[in-house]
Amino acid sequence: MVQIIKKGAPIYAMDKANQAIATAKDGDRLIFEAYDCFEDQITDEHGAFEKLDWNRINPATGPVYVEGAEVGDILAVTIEKLDIGDTATLFTGSDSGVMGDELTENTIRRLPIENGAIKFSEKIDIPLNMMIGVIGTAPAGDAVSCGTPNAHGGNMDCKEIGEGTTLFLPVNVAGALLAMGDCHAAMGDGEVSVCGAEVPCDITVTVKVIKNKDWPTPFLIRDGKLATIASAKTLDEASVMATKQMVHFVEQYTDLSKGNAVHLLSLAADLRVCQIVDPNKTARMELPLTYLTKWSTGELN
Repeated sequence: MVQIIKKGAPIYAMDKANQAIATAKDGDRLIFEAYDCFEDQITDEHGAFEKLDWNRINPATGPVYVEGAEVGDILAVTIEKLDIGDTATLFTGSDSGVMGDELTENTIRRLPIENGAIKFSEKIDIPLNMMIGVIGTAPAGDAVSCGTPNAHGGNMDCKEIGEGTTLFLPVNVAGALLAMGDCHAAMGDGEVSVCGAEVPCDITVTVKVIKNKDWPTPFLIRDGKLATIASAKTLDEASVMATKQMVHFVEQYTDLSKGNAVHLLSLAADLRVCQIVDPNKTARMELPLTYLTKWSTGELN
């Protein structure tokens, strides 16, 4: 049986004080109905933007209380399907994104999605790379805006968080309080304009509670690779954090010393940018699982 989590009144911050709108059991399959990052407010390329309520940006659906999830556990969220809308919204302008200091007017696009591609122009079709921008659990301390990524997850805007990915998030409060939204039909590493191809989406996931694991979160597994994810005020800080988190995995799941673990990453891992436009910047470190010689599928049980 699949439980549908209605988008209804979304949340704008991940907060231990948020009231759960649904309860799930370990192993349940859930469908989160999600608005786009503008809460579906932009319906054309002109007048609608002037009426945009900026207090309703990056809404997330939830939170969901996961039974059995206790502080110190890890919540594994396997993304099974992203069922997106047929039109993508894009925005950039003054004070937005990397070029905000040079832009003097807004550029808003409403682009059709047809035959597995975004119709960017008559000559350019962009293949779909569907992913979730905002996904996380409640932090233990103060509330964190859904627009800001941090150790709890949140607005990581990592293009690897898509179909077939299992994302591992910390359980900071009882029940984890999982929420998600801000899906993209496509986005490149960096998200330099300040948004991806923003779309409403129905997100099908399965949740699993993992206990007694010393794993630095958030991280993901997809297509035979493990990627640590870190967010910080600067991209430099985030990059160092993601690298150190991966060293932890290498030390734990190989016979390598710390020094040789770093050598391995320097030769075989890829340090990549997720996004550089949010209040915290996000980086990831990717390593094929084959290098973690002591890792087995049993680790996820």
